[in-house]
This record gives sequence, C-alpha cells and structure tokens, in this order.
Amino acid sequence: MNSERLYNVLLAPHVSEKSAIIGELNNQYAFKVSKDATKAEIKTAVEELFDVVVVGLQVLNVKGKTKRTVRGKIRTRPSWKKVYVRLEEGQEIDFADIG
Repeated sequence: MNSERLYNVLLAPHVSEKSAIIGELNNQYAFKVSKDATKAEIKTAVEELFDVVVVGLQVLNVKGKTKRTVRGKIRTRPSWKKVYVRLEEGQEIDFADIG
C-alpha cells in the first residue's frame, strides 16, 4: 500500500467515554476511518503509522443521526465508519507524541 493511502485510511482517533473505557480494560483504540477502507488496509495503516502490532480489529458502520431543525425540516447527519483496534500486550498508542 502506498504512503498516501495510509494517511487517507485513518481519519482521526474517536474519543468518547466508551473508547476510553475499552482502552483501559482491553488495550483497544477507536478510530474514524474512510468509508471504503478494508480490514487489511486498516491493520496495515495502524501498524505502520504507530509502529505497533495489531492483534485484532472490529469494523462497524455508524448510521448518521436524523435531526430536526428549528423550522421543522428533517436533516440526516452523514454516516461514517469506525474501527476498534486491539493491540498486543504491553503496547500502546500515545496520541500526544503525534505531530
């Protein structure tokens, strides 16, 4: 996989209360990824960008929420893809060092 695709697969770390809990308990990290990314591409991107060993990952599609505006129109937020990445014991990703 070329280096340009590596940077386009992972969009951002997904920070939430649930992702913080699974990070502490199961050594997992959550990321927002490109909608057309495959498991193999995600695994390669995480391993090469963060220099860690990926044991497993779970990919899921998050459906966009339907919201109602002040004037009563119904809008739908865009759908997106999320991945939970499990790392080998003793390894971690430090997002503070990324720059």
